[in-house]
This record gives sequence, structure tokens and C-alpha cells, in this order.
Amino acid sequence: MSSELAVLCLLLLHTGAHGFAILPGKSQSHLEITEGAILKVVVQVCRDLAQAEGTDFTFPSQPYTTEAVAVACNAKKSSRSFLLAVTSVIFRNVRVDLRHALNGSFHFDDEMFVQGRRIIAEGVQAVKASNKQENFEAAREKLGEILHPLQDFYSHSNWVELGKKFPNSNLIRPDTSIGNLADISRATCRNCDGDDCTNNILEDVIAQGILTSGYFGIVPRVSTKPDGKCSHGGGVDQTSTIEPKGGINKDTFDSNHGHLHTAAANMAVAATGQLLDDVRAAAGDRAFLQMLGISKGSSKALCFVIDTTKSMSDDIEAVKKVTSSIINSEVGTENEPSTYILVPFSDPEFGPLTKTTDPQVFKNAINSLSVTGGGDDAEMSLSGLKLALTAAPLNSEIFLFTDAPAKDMKDLKSAVIALIERTQTVVNFMITDSTVTNRRILRDKTRRRRAIASSDAQVYRDLAQASGGLAIEVTKTELPVATSIITESTSSSLVTLLQAARNPGKTDNFFFRVDGSVTNPRVYITGRSVTFTLISPEGKSQQSSDPTVSLITSSQSVGNFRTLRIKTEVGKWEIRMVSTNPYTLKVIGQSSVDFLFDFVEASQGPFTGYDTLDTRPRAGVNGTLLVTLTGTDSVKLTEVALVESSGSKEVKGVVESQGSDNFLVRVDQMPSEEFVVRVRGQDGSSSSGIFQRQTPTNFRASNVTITADSNPILVPGTLFSVPFSVMSGGTGGNFTIRATNNQQRFNSVSPTSLILVSGNSTDSTVNITAPLNTPSGTDFTMTIEAEAPGGADTNYVMLRFSVLNTVTDFTKPVCQLLSLQSRCVGACNSSTWDLSVQVTDGDDGVGVERVTLKQGNGSMNASLAAGNANIMLVSYRASCCSPDMELLAVDRVGNVGLCFYSLTGNSPVALSSSTKVTQSVFLFLSMVVLGLHVTTVGGNSLIPGNL
Repeated sequence: MSSELAVLCLLLLHTGAHGFAILPGKSQSHLEITEGAILKVVVQVCRDLAQAEGTDFTFPSQPYTTEAVAVACNAKKSSRSFLLAVTSVIFRNVRVDLRHALNGSFHFDDEMFVQGRRIIAEGVQAVKASNKQENFEAAREKLGEILHPLQDFYSHSNWVELGKKFPNSNLIRPDTSIGNLADISRATCRNCDGDDCTNNILEDVIAQGILTSGYFGIVPRVSTKPDGKCSHGGGVDQTSTIEPKGGINKDTFDSNHGHLHTAAANMAVAATGQLLDDVRAAAGDRAFLQMLGISKGSSKALCFVIDTTKSMSDDIEAVKKVTSSIINSEVGTENEPSTYILVPFSDPEFGPLTKTTDPQVFKNAINSLSVTGGGDDAEMSLSGLKLALTAAPLNSEIFLFTDAPAKDMKDLKSAVIALIERTQTVVNFMITDSTVTNRRILRDKTRRRRAIASSDAQVYRDLAQASGGLAIEVTKTELPVATSIITESTSSSLVTLLQAARNPGKTDNFFFRVDGSVTNPRVYITGRSVTFTLISPEGKSQQSSDPTVSLITSSQSVGNFRTLRIKTEVGKWEIRMVSTNPYTLKVIGQSSVDFLFDFVEASQGPFTGYDTLDTRPRAGVNGTLLVTLTGTDSVKLTEVALVESSGSKEVKGVVESQGSDNFLVRVDQMPSEEFVVRVRGQDGSSSSGIFQRQTPTNFRASNVTITADSNPILVPGTLFSVPFSVMSGGTGGNFTIRATNNQQRFNSVSPTSLILVSGNSTDSTVNITAPLNTPSGTDFTMTIEAEAPGGADTNYVMLRFSVLNTVTDFTKPVCQLLSLQSRCVGACNSSTWDLSVQVTDGDDGVGVERVTLKQGNGSMNASLAAGNANIMLVSYRASCCSPDMELLAVDRVGNVGLCFYSLTGNSPVALSSSTKVTQSVFLFLSMVVLGLHVTTVGGNSLIPGNL
């Protein structure tokens, strides 16, 4: 297990984890199985891409880590996003034991094979559909959830005891037989012989290849285990005390069938690799890597939300110029954004959302923007922002351009803040021609141009502060200068050293630290009539009006915004701010060293442990955080504090190391005011010895508790219900309820208020229906808010769902050889051979979507047959020195077919896709069991020790 993921062990520190155990060293865990399989598959994908592109590939040292694999994939700047993605998958996997501990279908308990396979197969379809729509966050969450039952199958069933050597590939396909399932009346086990359960499965069950699994229950003397059935076993399982006593699980070495733990765990790794390979084939290599947070350039998204009313012509031209500049200068470099997002808005329209990984598609979308209407002054700016927040990757940065007030402020401000907190996204507002920056508009009666009053612009300032962004107020002529910040923000290695706000303004001293890993430190200040004094670690000072001292290497002022580049000097800096007007201060730099964190609480389920919060933490009581340092082996975390955003109060936590770079932090009392999370540590690589980082996002605690859960897959045309519960830890009364989502076309019905009694919970439901024509893979995000009377307190829960149309086509595309022409005589490098293949999806198939060359060094052309979308014609030509080729065919619902041809003399030898899959699984399993890594060369020979 890589050190950066050890923190996930804390999520399941319980005495009876219902699945592969969690603690490393005692057994292989869900965490290790998932991480190991992902890293192996990603290494192979990156190797294959490098080979296809004719570039060198250096295998990372073992044991693999996310950072080392990202470097090997030539995507060092994706290290953080790769870690976040892998962590998301693993967390969703291990969370199944907390959220679905007693649902046997998630664990293949109680012989629930059909139900368990349905979860996996339906989930695979959802993952493929989400990837197709580039909704990678939804794909990761569902992937993690379905990997848990897939892995548990090999520990909880008797698949290994039956002598099986390969994973059950039918678990990911709903149209096939899982195996010879035991009838409900069929006895499957006998009592264990004391503590020896080695032979408790009946001989005829083994001889006839009958598939069974153990029953599980935690309530003493209450059991639904039929007579003669096997139990799961272990101290938590009460069915194991009922005859036949004992169990058959292989979760740990100490389990009843612990002697088979290694075999079951290795089979689970191979099965995980098989499922990942299927998802990879359906998505394509680049999309598969993007799902896991790896991109060719920066991991950052470039995201614009733009007002398109008539007065915005100048602003849009500035956006077009900065977009062209970024795309022209950064495409193909390590700073190229991984995702591009555009959301236009006006009134009453907003959207559509453009989300793409293709810079030219994004550039075309920007260039095609046109301005219309305007009507009244206010526009649907927060609706556009909300749509962007639900589509952008976690930890993104969004730029919103407008010269108008927000018409939807009352309905959406709190929902937008909730999304900012959950996604930890920075939002910058580029506000043109406000009354603050362009007072002449008010005096010039002949100019019919609107201006945002300072009071109307306050919502943008509030949201900027909540996200750790900037509210930059400039004239339209000044906007091109202000947009330079966009170029600076595209770096994926930006870290926040300090952030503070004062409203009302006052004189105050602020401190920040520059450590040895930080380069290009910058200071951002917004506000009017703000002066400052900057003091270096060596005691040198420079005032804002003094150009003679070299602490500030460059400075630029535009509108209410000032940006400074300061000297890179390691140590403790001070900046003294002087102003009676509101102002914000932000200090950033570039560094690979940063931190991740989550608020957590003790699980309320049958097992003790920690689970991450989907809502705000409770105010006024103790709280817990999980903190992970990233990008460093030399920093030791020494302090974690919750710092008041607009003041100097702070609550320091007790830091408990969990090994390596992972820490559990306990605070006595969660703040009642907005706060940021600040970490400090001892830096062994820096002469100053101390480093400091801070979250840009501002957080809040709440006395309102809100919980919700539902099936994560929504079927178009079917009523979809989301039950939720609200409880007030403070005063009761009539609470306002708001349920919003990011899909305008979905019909939603929910209560607008609930009566709460203090200390008691009240239940309700949100009902929603997606139109029948909603594409599979559509990402659906719902936010449910509960606001106390008078707006004194609020909390939310945010849920993500996937839309999946019913799939009836489970047939893989197949190939038919049409012709072969071989001219392979003499030297192979002077002759060629040609192949013509017809790829079909069957008469009832949904159609072939694409055919790609999986193996071979020749040239391939593929095109749909005239008048038939179910047939694709493929022609291939290669040198006779490259006698092998393999096609990968994918239909429109993600079914994958492989067609392999090997030229022997003048005759092709076709190898069926099922045989190739079996070989691939055997290879993956061999890698696990033998601890070897292999490379295929020319499709023929295997070389151990190279991967």
C-alpha cells in the first residue's frame, strides 16, 4: 500500500470489516487490491501509449506509487489529480462496508449472486456511459462502489474452493450465467471441526461445481439462514453460531477459510484488472487515463462562465483573446488544461454547457458566442455558475464575466456556496463597469449603459471570498489587463500560502511562510485605497508607494485589483495592511507540496469507524479531520488550525500521526464563524525549517443536520425518489427547504418547508423524473438545503447520480475476414501485406461506434458501410516485419470485441476475443501470484522482470 493512501485505513478501523480486511500486513485489503490493480493497469496503458507513439517508457520502481506512476506516464503535473482520483475510487470501495454493511447483495452474502451481479453489471454500464460523456467524477464514484462486491465475490463465495484458476468474467455481464448456483433448499456446509473449517463445504457441492456463499447476520438468535447453508463466519456474524457452525469467508488469514486468503485476494486483483481493462477498452486509453486524473498537460480545468447580453461585447472579445493565447501557447505543453468548460448566461436563459478535452472545440465555442438581449439589468449569473460548479473537476478554478447583478441571488446563493465547499473550487469574478469602478456612468445621462451598484456586486464579493477567489472590478477598457490572472491560474501546482479578508477594512498584520519548495510567489490584493508594507524574512521592508526596494520584482494595478511578484526568499514574511475599506489578501506560489483533507465523523452503522461528511460539520462541538500531505517525503506535520476567515481567532487541533504523511486531527470545538484550514510543518529540506499551506476555500459549521441517500442510478422516464432527513440541534421551527439540481429539463417536486422540533428529525422526499431522451452518462447533481428560520443557519447535502438508459444489447462486435493479400517474400522490410475485415454488431445491436488498432505497426482505415450503421469496414496494411495485428471494436453502449490476426506465411491465423481475454487475465493473475511484471513483444513472447 502506498503511503499516501494509508489515511483511508482510518475510514474502516472497525472490529469486523465486512469484506477483505483493512489493516495492512494482516491480509490483503480492499484498499491494497484496488490500488494495486489500478496502478498496474495505468502503467500498462501508459506503456502501450508510449509504444504506439514511438517514445521511450521507463517503468517506475516498485512498489508503485501514484506519484511515481504519474512521472512514468510523462504526467508529473497530474500527480495530485491522479492521487485524488485513485483515492476517490478506493474511498467509494471501502465505504460500502459502512453504508451497505447489511445488504448482502453488495457482498455476495446469503447466496445473493443474481443481485450482486446486477450491481456490478449495471455499474459497469454506468461507468462506461459516464466516461463517454466525460463525466469522470461520476465514473470514478461508481467504479469504486462496484469494485467492492466484485472483490468480495472471491472471499465470500466458494469460487476458489471449487478450484477455479481465473476470475468469473461473467460477473460484469448481465446476459450470461454466473455459474451452477445452489438451490435455496440445497445444503452446502457441515459444522466445522472445532476451529478447523478447512473441509466444512460438502463434498458433493465441490464435486458438482455448485456455487454458494456464506450467510451473514449480526443480531443474536435471529437468523434467515436456511437449514444446511454455510455462514460467512467470524466474531460479528451471528449466523455462524447456528448449525452448520463456522464459516467460509477468506477476508483475512485468521478467517475460517484464511488458508485460501492469498488465493482469493490475488483472484480479486485479477478480476479488478479485468474490469478495468474492459472500462479502458470502451473508453479508449486517453479517456481512461483522464477518468483517473492523468492528462498530458496540467490537471487544471479552464472554465469560463460568461454573460452574453449586448453590453458584454468588449468583455467577450477579451475572453476570446486570452483563450486563444492560452490555447496557442500551452497546447502540447505540461501546462495545457486537462478540461475546458464554457457556460454562457443571459436572462432568462443560461447554458448550454460545453465541456470538452479538445482545445479546438472549446476555442470554437468561445468564438461562436454572440450577444443578444439585455432587457432589465439583472441576469442569471448564479444559474450559470451553478451549472459550471457541477461540471468542473474538484479543485478547479472558474472565471465568471459579467457587468450585471444576479437575478437569481435569493434562490441560489446558498446552493452555490454549498457547491463551492463540496468541490473546493475557486471562483473569480471579473466585474466590469460597476458603480465603484466607473462612476462616470452615473453622471453621463446620455450613455444608456447599465452599471452594477456596489450593493448588487456584494454577492459576487461574498462568493469570491467563500471560494478563495477574487472579485476584480474594472472598466471594460481595463479588462484585457486584468485577464492576465487567468494565464497565471492554469498552473496545476499553485498552492495557497495565506488568504484573509477584512470587512469592514482595518489595519492588520499578516504573516506567511515561503519554504524551499515554493517558486514564483505572488500577492493578490483587492480593495480601494489600500496601502501596505511588505517585510522580508531578513527584515527588509518596502511600502506600497516605494519603488526603490527590490522585494517586489513587479507590480501591476488595474481597477480594484493589485498583483505583486515578490522576491523568492525562504522564511517568514509579514505584510501590514492599512485601509478603512473592505479588502482581501491572498498569497500564492508554485509548489508540489500541498495537502488534502476531509471532515469525518464516527460511523453510525453496525461497525465502528470514520466516514467522511457529505455536509457541513456540526458547530460548537468537537470535530475530526483527516489530513494528507502530498508531494513530499521531508515534511512532518506539526500543526493544523481552523482560522477565522475575517478575523484572527483560531482553533488548533491535536495532530495524531497515522504513519508517513497521514494524520488524524481532533479539534475541541468547531468554529461558529467562517474558517479556513491551515497546516504547518517542519520542513527538513528548507533552511527555515517551517512550511505553511492553507485552503483557499472557506468552510462553515452548522447546527442543522441533513442526510440523504438513494440509488445512484436514475432511469429516464421513471420516477426517482431521494429520501432525506433534517434535524436541528438548535431551535426548531419552520425550516426552508430548497432542492436544486443541474439539469433544467428534469421535472422535480420537493417540499419548500418542514416543521422541526429541536433534537428530533423530520423526513421528506424529493421526487424527480428525467425525460426519456436523456442520454446515458448524463451527470445529475442534486443539492438539498435546509435553512433555519430567519436564515440564521443552513446546511446541505450534495448527491451525484448517473443517468442510465436500459441496455438490451450485450453482444460484443465481431469480425469477419473479407480478404488477405500477402506479398511477404524475401526481406520482410521490403514487402507488405493487406487485410480487409468487416466488423458487425449483429442485427439487433446498437451499432459499431469505433474500431481502433490495439496491436500492429501498420496503417488502418475504418468507415461505416453505406446505409448500415451496424457494419464497419476496415482495411489494414503493414510491413511483413509486423505479422501480427489486433483490432479493438466498441459498440455504442460500450461492449468490447477483440479480433486478432497473425500472418503465418500467406495465411492469417485468427484468435478469438474470448481466448485473448483469457490470456490477458492469466497474464494479470500470473503477475499477481508470482510478483512478476511482463511485457508483450510482438504479441508472441513474454519477458519477465521488465514491467
